[in-house]
Amino acid sequence: QAQLVESGGGLVQAGGSLRLSCTTSGITASNYAMGWFRQAPGKEREFVATVSRSGRSTTYADSVKGRFTIARDNAKSTVYLQMSSLKPEDTAVYYCAAKWGAEHYYIYDSKYDNWGQGTKVTVSS
Repeated sequence: QAQLVESGGGLVQAGGSLRLSCTTSGITASNYAMGWFRQAPGKEREFVATVSRSGRSTTYADSVKGRFTIARDNAKSTVYLQMSSLKPEDTAVYYCAAKWGAEHYYIYDSKYDNWGQGTKVTVSS
């Protein structure tokens, strides 16, 4: 049974940085594309970033491009989201997700098979 556990959330001032981690178990990480999504209070869940199973391909939401970086370490079964130049509008619960499949990335949450419980990020102004 797949388990995804996020960590690294917290309170940070605008302009600051945080690194989120998502560690998987129960699956072979290298067989899964991984994604980060977020949900702000009162809003729908939205795509943030995704990485293919090898780590060679990534893509980002326009709102985070140039500020966030997704990376993975398959040997550690962990995917990271490095967030810099944080803004108050980045405040949300951040979720990681895993999608079994070919070398590809996925931006739609409906494509993902497994989800973590989320980690909260609060950016103060």
